[in-house]
Amino acid sequence: MGNLNDQEDRLVRTFAYPSAEAEAFLAKKGLDDQDVAARVQEVIERVRTEGVPALFAYTERFDGARITEENFRVSAEAIAEAYQQVDPEVLAALRRAAENIRRFHEKQMRPSWLEPEADGTILGQLIRPLERVGIYVPGGLASYPSSVLMNAIPAKVAGVPQIVMATPPGKDGSINPYTLVAAAEAGVDEIYRMGGAQAVAALAHGVGLPAVDKITGPGNIYVTLAKKQVYGTVDIDMLAGPSEILVIADENASSDYVAADFLSQVEHDVRAAAVLVTPSAALATAVKKAILEQMSRLPRREIMEQALRDNGAIIIVDSLLTACEVANRFAPEHLEVLTDEPFQWLGSLQQAGAIFLGPYSPEPVGDYYAGPNHVLPTGGTARFYSPLNIDTFMKKTSVIAYSRARFVQAAPDILALAQTEGLDAHAHAIALRLSPTEKGSQP
Repeated sequence: MGNLNDQEDRLVRTFAYPSAEAEAFLAKKGLDDQDVAARVQEVIERVRTEGVPALFAYTERFDGARITEENFRVSAEAIAEAYQQVDPEVLAALRRAAENIRRFHEKQMRPSWLEPEADGTILGQLIRPLERVGIYVPGGLASYPSSVLMNAIPAKVAGVPQIVMATPPGKDGSINPYTLVAAAEAGVDEIYRMGGAQAVAALAHGVGLPAVDKITGPGNIYVTLAKKQVYGTVDIDMLAGPSEILVIADENASSDYVAADFLSQVEHDVRAAAVLVTPSAALATAVKKAILEQMSRLPRREIMEQALRDNGAIIIVDSLLTACEVANRFAPEHLEVLTDEPFQWLGSLQQAGAIFLGPYSPEPVGDYYAGPNHVLPTGGTARFYSPLNIDTFMKKTSVIAYSRARFVQAAPDILALAQTEGLDAHAHAIALRLSPTEKGSQP
């Protein structure tokens, strides 16, 4: 092989399916890192027990920013100043994206319901928003306005009355103006300068601000494991790991498109994953060349190279139906279908966070603009998690109002079940109501 082929083979592994190599690659690794988990636990415990001093000390230690009670919460003046700093064209694009996201999530809304029956029994469900939600947005000097929109807008549409945002400050205490403007546009009520595991601890335990009921939003492994550790004290959206994309493509797919979509994901993180599943060996070869050519012109090349070496793969299958089988096993965060008839395969794709069909639906369309949420399950958890959505910010309460007639009809069954389980007080609560002479009986 020539030098270029050597580079290609070292960068992205290629193997057939089924094979031992494919099986090893498809076996997911968990998010747990015991050393990181122990450090996260220490941060959470110190913030919980020592309060604001520990929170501010960790902010200075990890973010290099000195935060005080005076500048901990972002002021209205700072937000107004941010509007003066952003590009008007970007602000307009942000507003159009926000409207797309809002419209999509409004379609997910479901009303509470009560269903009366002929005998007077009423059954139903109350669907209500959570009272106070915390959203985490990665920060420092970086700008992630899309993450702000994707977390805050569904909460706002759901009717959450208090939306709190935590984002790490830069060393000078500043927050990127695009992040602040996105928060204002999305309806965030409070913004705090804090990040990392210490921010998760503060949100969960009410350190420096009232505690929230749920924490959503992406972050690094420290943030993810912190969310895992506070779950139960508060709810969380999901345990999100590194970004990942799986592309199903046939022989007619553009190798340039596949390569570009690979690179759009692995620029995130050295732990990001990119997988091509195809029956075309010729496409596999062309994609490898296109990756090297495109990557040479992009600024985050070192990150992309390491991610592809560690977590990139091309899997050669015997058919597109087998490609769907591999995709279902991988259960990717992002699944692209670049085939002649992409909708033909939609019914065969059961496990994915989001599915992108056709050559003009690349993953960044979903990341920024289309409307469906970009907070998606990773690491194979698309088998049981859903994208962040309206239900993420809602709680459901059952309503049961039996009439006497329905109660008398059901009582023998309830008694039988309670007695089978040995719960005599349960049975007594039923039997007591069967006698009209008992105190408290009603017609």
